Amino acid sequence: MWRTRAAAACVICRSLANSSYGIKRKSPLQNLHLVSRSTHHPYYPSSKFQRPPLRISLQLFSSLNRLPPHKTKLLNVKHGYQSHRNFWLARLASRLLKVRYLILGSAVGGGYTAKKTYEQWKDMMPDLEEYKWIIPDFVWELDELIDFEKLLKALPDADDLARLLPDFDKIGDSLASLKGFLSPGSPGETAFRATDQGYDNDKQFKKGLLGELILLQQQIQQHEEEARRAAGFSSQQKRKVSDKEKIDQLQEELLRTQLKYQRMLERLEKENKELRKLVLQRDDKGIHQRKLKKSLIDMYSEVLDILSDYDASYNTQDHLPRVVVVGDQSAGKTSVLEMIAQARIFPRGSGEMMTRSPVKVTLSEGPHHVALFKDSSREFDLTKEEDLAALRNEIEIRMRNSVKEGCTVSTETISLSVKGPGLQRMVLVDLPGVISTVTSGMAPDTKETIFSISKAYMQNPNAIILCIQDGSVDAERSIVTDLVSQMDPQGKRTIFVLTKVDLAEKNVASPNRIQQIIEGKLFPMKALGYFAVVTGKGNSSESIESIKEYEEEFFQNSRLLKTSMLKAHQVTTKNLSLAVSDCFWKMVRESVEQQADAFKATRFNLETEWKNNYPRLRELDRNELFEKAKNEILDEVISLTQVTPKHWEEMLEKTLWERVSTHVIENIYLPAAQTANSGTFNTTVDIKLKQWTDKQLPNKAVEVAWETLQEEFSRFMTEKKGKEHDDIFDKLKQAVREETIKRHRWNERAEDSLRVIQHNALEDRSISDKQQWDAAIHFMEETLQSRLKDTESVIEDMVGPDWKKRWLYWVGRTKEQNIRNETKNELEKLIKCNEDHPAYLANDEVTTVRKNLEARGVAVDPCLIKDTWHQIYRRYFLKSALNHCNLCRRGFYYYQRHFVDSELECNDIVLFWRIQRMLAITANTLRQQLANTEVRRLEKNVKEVLEDFAEDNEKKVMLLTGKRVQLAEDLKKVREIQEKLEAFIEALHQEK
Repeated sequence: MWRTRAAAACVICRSLANSSYGIKRKSPLQNLHLVSRSTHHPYYPSSKFQRPPLRISLQLFSSLNRLPPHKTKLLNVKHGYQSHRNFWLARLASRLLKVRYLILGSAVGGGYTAKKTYEQWKDMMPDLEEYKWIIPDFVWELDELIDFEKLLKALPDADDLARLLPDFDKIGDSLASLKGFLSPGSPGETAFRATDQGYDNDKQFKKGLLGELILLQQQIQQHEEEARRAAGFSSQQKRKVSDKEKIDQLQEELLRTQLKYQRMLERLEKENKELRKLVLQRDDKGIHQRKLKKSLIDMYSEVLDILSDYDASYNTQDHLPRVVVVGDQSAGKTSVLEMIAQARIFPRGSGEMMTRSPVKVTLSEGPHHVALFKDSSREFDLTKEEDLAALRNEIEIRMRNSVKEGCTVSTETISLSVKGPGLQRMVLVDLPGVISTVTSGMAPDTKETIFSISKAYMQNPNAIILCIQDGSVDAERSIVTDLVSQMDPQGKRTIFVLTKVDLAEKNVASPNRIQQIIEGKLFPMKALGYFAVVTGKGNSSESIESIKEYEEEFFQNSRLLKTSMLKAHQVTTKNLSLAVSDCFWKMVRESVEQQADAFKATRFNLETEWKNNYPRLRELDRNELFEKAKNEILDEVISLTQVTPKHWEEMLEKTLWERVSTHVIENIYLPAAQTANSGTFNTTVDIKLKQWTDKQLPNKAVEVAWETLQEEFSRFMTEKKGKEHDDIFDKLKQAVREETIKRHRWNERAEDSLRVIQHNALEDRSISDKQQWDAAIHFMEETLQSRLKDTESVIEDMVGPDWKKRWLYWVGRTKEQNIRNETKNELEKLIKCNEDHPAYLANDEVTTVRKNLEARGVAVDPCLIKDTWHQIYRRYFLKSALNHCNLCRRGFYYYQRHFVDSELECNDIVLFWRIQRMLAITANTLRQQLANTEVRRLEKNVKEVLEDFAEDNEKKVMLLTGKRVQLAEDLKKVREIQEKLEAFIEALHQEK
């Protein structure tokens, strides 16, 4: 067959050579056989067809490399005076023309030859149906993903080749015009070059995937020959070799073949992983030049994060798929997750509960192996041991912080993203291990809490349950299998994983027990698939690479595979990861649109309810309401600066006098008024005022100023503003006011400066005009009348109602009131007898009053007499002081003369003027401090409180409550979920 094709090729070559020298002759396309491009020309009889050796290394080939050396003779053509010129330019042009057409013809011929060669090799490939069980299942599914028939149809047919071939008539005409300038070449030169070009193209085509196929074919043929030899040898030695040894030999041989295929696939996957990493790194460099586009799995993870914070209403539940990892405590759940994530990211402990809250891990592909939390921008480099240790520590801290006091586990989910080259995209949730007994140190409800958390995640009809079973313990001790069978009795979304198979193979007496577990015959549960994995030797310091090597080495030497108890696609975490990822995305594609429709209906219901209840209000969620309240509060703080100075001073002066008036009257004025002369009065007043100013007065003044500021601030915060007032902010404003007042501290240096000012004001005794004199008298009269009124009220309570009230209101006196009334009458007689009586009763006077009352049949205690005397004398003194004020109205003239030659003394008027002037100066000073310093500091404190509240979501939830807020929050969340789901669905369709 090859000689026939070679002969046909010779005819084509001669026709091409003849046409190049001007012979006009048509070559029909049917007579061309392009196999001549892959064979040697018959003009070289020593060359025979040989299959070129397979070249694994990448080399550069050219059709010009193997051209035989040939000298071209130029014709001696005379053109005038240039009789001996070498026509190198025409020679170069002819070479270029030949190269162009040779390359085009070689490319077309090489493609057609490759097509024919592929069909011949495809026919020569042996039937691999007998070896189908050796190769993993996903390899046989490649024909479903790659349409080879479509690739064959894409190759050019004969008509297309005819269009691509050059017009040989035109080529002959062009070459004939250069006939006089070029020497004739070898007749087989053109054909040889075409043949050489086709041969080089054939070598290039055989590299890559075709070379791998040839290698596979040769290995399979060798194994078949060895099997036939073994069969012949076994037939000869039939009496010596038993059937069991034959089976063992065949199984070992098949296992070696399978491992060869497995290593080849791993090598290809590794090369693909490196190439993808380079592509992702190149793409990562241009991120800053364009808007970052989120990956499909990141978009899906964001939806799950929002749903975890969404309080379901209207029976809209989260049914989006995720992989839920459940298992007994210390069954190896975390180790399986780490093998899938290809990093030791979780805290570990021997026998101790380490997973105390659900951990959602989003796996995605990226150029660098990093991990980061949802609420943090820090990236942990998983290729560095110090970052791995920091990540494990951070996860442990977050778990412990999420556990409330008195509890052992928490329902709060920790969200973590892991990116790296070659990672399978999926979302996994690692749950706390199921326990059978509550030990010391655990909360009493720990077991029930773990069961409720596991059920809450597994009852999602679209959740994929990754059931982890410890293979090193007895199957009867398993708790999680019963729980999983309750949640998924049909096993439509459960994947069973048997861990620690290496320990199980050593410890289990009957290996058939492991086979029963993997085949789903031992446990009363069903599953989509069963896998057996090894997650290390139990050393927490093992790296992922060492665990992979140990797992591969174990299964290579394991009798479980050699005896066909386990199938190849059921072992290693790599196959498990691929299967889980495929199942996850299949579930996502089947359920995500249904979930989007459910949230769309929920959004319609919420919008309808809002329109019916709040038709004139905007849909402001909690954060937007907080911002609105924040602006209102800051506006109200600014309103403090608009308070007039007169208003501030009036409030300060009034409040300060109310606070200090009792001390002035009782401790300064009344003791000084009991003195014998004006000199002693002034001396007593000066001493007491100095002591008061040094110790109490500045502090009292600052307290009054701070209280006044609080009152004004509270008034602005609580004041309703008519129709614009929104009572939804009342609790927030009250909390801000209380927290601001708690944080605010008056300037400490204010007391020192205020003490000096007050001391100077009280030392001044010079009343400049009659108006100030009258103002002091008015101030004194108001103060004394207020005190007299209070004293009259106290006396009335002591002695009971007078005769008018008794007759009008039909009320009487008690026995004690009668006694006090008799005592009052007796003491009033004593005052009338001596109008200049001192403030205190002598003991003999007390005895006289008691005896007089006993003579009338009234028994009285001396303490009661003194108590009654204090109020009676106080009333008498205040009335006398008021009369003295009236006398001093005309005493300003004598004051200017220092009361010389006058019996009138008005030192008490001067005292009250000094007090009044001190109050005015103090109020003015405090008002300046308020306006210039304290109001601004208060505004700063308010801003700090608002910023703290803005970062505290729990505080906002507590302060902004009500149906309106909750409805707006639900509407916002549902809209966000629906929009993200729609964006995810669109990206999912584009990926298809």
